Amino acid sequence: MKSQKETLSRALTEKLPNGYAFDMIYVEGGVFQMGGADDDAYYDEQPVHEVKLDRLYIGQYPVVQALWAAVMDKDAPVSAENREHPMEMVSWEDAQSFIQKLNEITGKTYRLPTEAEWEYAARGGQQGHGYIYAGSNDLDEVGWYVRNSDGKEKTVGRKKPNELGIYGMSGNVLEWCQDLYSGNYYEECKRQGVVENPQGPAKGTFRVLRGGSWYLEAQRCRCTYRHYDPPSGRFTDMGFRLALSFEGK
Repeated sequence: MKSQKETLSRALTEKLPNGYAFDMIYVEGGVFQMGGADDDAYYDEQPVHEVKLDRLYIGQYPVVQALWAAVMDKDAPVSAENREHPMEMVSWEDAQSFIQKLNEITGKTYRLPTEAEWEYAARGGQQGHGYIYAGSNDLDEVGWYVRNSDGKEKTVGRKKPNELGIYGMSGNVLEWCQDLYSGNYYEECKRQGVVENPQGPAKGTFRVLRGGSWYLEAQRCRCTYRHYDPPSGRFTDMGFRLALSFEGK
């Protein structure tokens, strides 16, 4: 099992032509138990089922306003004082537009994480300790939520990271995932046995969000909590985090 130091040593730094840089954390692939079995779990977090994932990179932070501005240029509604705050008020569709432009700039294939990839990374991957929240059983250590946020999003990186060195996967802003949402999807997965690199249900109206936010209570900031909204939905606590498939040995 790799240490956090070893994991961080494999991080990918993406430097854009305008000089702005951001970091992607390496997540070793593996098998994990997806879903929630505790008393706080909602029905759509059950049943717990086994998932196998390939390795990937995932953003060390959610996409911040400075990164949004660096990619979207003059179209970016970004205030100077909030450059390192998560980009919020973005829909799933907005995130896709950003990613398309980022890929044109970098020549890579950035994307949103799948719901399974998101939960696996939040729980620390192969280094996970089984925490309720991303990096701790004490949400105040790792996240901004309704009881400590003063009613607004916060600068990224001010709380402790999780076992992989990833920040803010519990609280601050909800994060869009690639998947469509189904409340019964985990039942389908359970029937299949070990599910490899699940992509979510084939049909649906809503898209998945994960991680809770500054606006929500602690129960909705757990690693296994599932949220959903229309792909056009925007709110002041909705953001996103990048993923990138690992290529090479």
